[in-house]
Amino acid sequence: MADITVDTVTQGNHTEIVTQHVAFDWHVDFATKTLSGSASHDMKVKKDGVEEAIFDTYDLDIAAITVNGQYAKHELKPKHPVMGSALHVSLPKDLAAGVALTIKIDYKTTETCTALQWLDKEQTQGKQFPYLFSQCQPIYARSLAPLQDSPCNKIRYSAKVSSVLPVLLSARLVSPASDGPPHDGKVIGKELVVYNFAQPVPIPSYLIAIAVGNVRYRPFSKPKGKTWTSGIWAEPELIDSAYWEFSEDTTRFLAAEEDIVTAYKFGVYDLLVLPPSFPYGGMENACLTFLTPTLLTGDRSLVDVVVHEATHSWFGNGVTHHNPSHFWLNEGWTTYIERVLQEKLHGPEERGFSFVIGAKALYDSLKGYADRPKYQRLVIHFDQGEDPDDAYSSIPYEKGANFILHLERTLGGLDVFLPYVKDYVETFIGKSITTAQWKEHLYSYWEKHGGPEKVKALDNVKWDAWLYGEGVELPEKMEYDLTLADKAYALAKRWHEARDKKESQLDFKDTDLKDFNSNQIVVFLEKLQSYPPLPSALVFHLGKLYSLSTTPNAEIRLRYYGVALADASSSAAKEIAVEAAKWVIGDDGTGVIKGRMKFCRPTLRSVYNVDKDVALSNWHKGRSSFHPIARKLIDKDLGIAAQA
Repeated sequence: MADITVDTVTQGNHTEIVTQHVAFDWHVDFATKTLSGSASHDMKVKKDGVEEAIFDTYDLDIAAITVNGQYAKHELKPKHPVMGSALHVSLPKDLAAGVALTIKIDYKTTETCTALQWLDKEQTQGKQFPYLFSQCQPIYARSLAPLQDSPCNKIRYSAKVSSVLPVLLSARLVSPASDGPPHDGKVIGKELVVYNFAQPVPIPSYLIAIAVGNVRYRPFSKPKGKTWTSGIWAEPELIDSAYWEFSEDTTRFLAAEEDIVTAYKFGVYDLLVLPPSFPYGGMENACLTFLTPTLLTGDRSLVDVVVHEATHSWFGNGVTHHNPSHFWLNEGWTTYIERVLQEKLHGPEERGFSFVIGAKALYDSLKGYADRPKYQRLVIHFDQGEDPDDAYSSIPYEKGANFILHLERTLGGLDVFLPYVKDYVETFIGKSITTAQWKEHLYSYWEKHGGPEKVKALDNVKWDAWLYGEGVELPEKMEYDLTLADKAYALAKRWHEARDKKESQLDFKDTDLKDFNSNQIVVFLEKLQSYPPLPSALVFHLGKLYSLSTTPNAEIRLRYYGVALADASSSAAKEIAVEAAKWVIGDDGTGVIKGRMKFCRPTLRSVYNVDKDVALSNWHKGRSSFHPIARKLIDKDLGIAAQA
């Protein structure tokens, strides 16, 4: 199949004139829920005689545009439902390739901005101040600013942001200092402070990010000899627990990854714990990883999410996919390397266990796309204007990681494979590449370092099946170290075999899980889902005995609902569907919205299968508190028309 080099969801003309740096000047207004100001693009002409610069926008209010300080004609084209409105800016005549110019666009965001969620103070931990955060991946940066919004164009940026609340960006904070008084000593919530940032490392536009709220900073200690800094940001009410959760492992993993791959390029690696409506587990925004508060379990059991996001500093932020068709290069490589780190620091059994945990999500996603099989592929050919979020699932993560694991085994094992990984990153870091470019480098490396034997091994790989294959099975049967999974599997088998017993005959005890860590409990419940649904009496007994129906660990609660709602016609499912729906929207007494789509989407889909009215009534009740991206995708899941 031919290489896919065209980005089908950008209308920008980056092949003719390209942005190299953007200077943002923003004012954050919580009263009107707008971000206003300007974006000044330093651009380079790539094609003689180019007559216009075209930017991607989505529901932006454009005020005025200048080219090299002179007002310029511009036209905002009709809105495409996915790609938005192309902004055409007229350029001076007879421009030659290589010429530099600056285009300044004055604008503000609007209430339909997909990238931004404005939270009322009641939706925060402290409930004193409002909050703002962004999510620009995959194609929502254009609703935050006029940009050539494609990962194939990597840009540097700087920003000056005025706000009455502390501001963070996916860049290095220049002033005021992070270790100084909060909000530069001014009154938080009342007095304006200007925050200055710089991002000197070129990044794709989807990594531009902003968060504004009542946050505090605490630095991590770092390994000796490292020049980068690292720390945690969170609301004051969460800063202690957030620091405890992530301080032990974050810098240790970052240092270990430098040893395996190459030096960390971004200078700063901070974490920010967001309010619960953040739709993902984490987002690898450059210099500042965004995290969901559902990771704060009090036992550091979910720190692997941080490992994943940190790994993106090399795979995604460093070596970037050229367009959405090659998204698996970001996520497959990141998931694979995350698990290599688990092996290096904790042993091969931890690596194998991570693949076991991921397998359930992979096969659920493959089955979920049975009616749209092209989304089961690693390399997806999108039609012009097709929404890449429609393909978002575990497949690029898990199928991609398994593919690279298969290559590792094919080429001689981990120790033989890791020098190639380092060469791959050093060859492409700072660039955006396609799958064909990756494959060409793979062959080139092994021709030089392995000779005909390794090339022959690569020739025997089922390339088309891995990259373009459809169906609910992987091209190869993958085997993993099951050391940590065996006792979870054994307990699941006991519950399966007890399905015909009366409650008085059951020999389960609340101490069954005493020696299980939280990931082993997850695997136990996922294995249980692989058997036929349990009778209602056993479902109720399971939830009560192990406190699964009340656990604060969202990963465990998600899997329990998967077991409990498996038989849509059972009395247990009918009853538990009500509590599951309330859990998703935060109406279960915790007051916490599980805005992370990993939890809310499958749970609401399962509730919908059990009781359509329960799912829809709860969703309509809580919908406005979810991030715009989550609202859009859950609307699709539940078969309802998109709402404003």
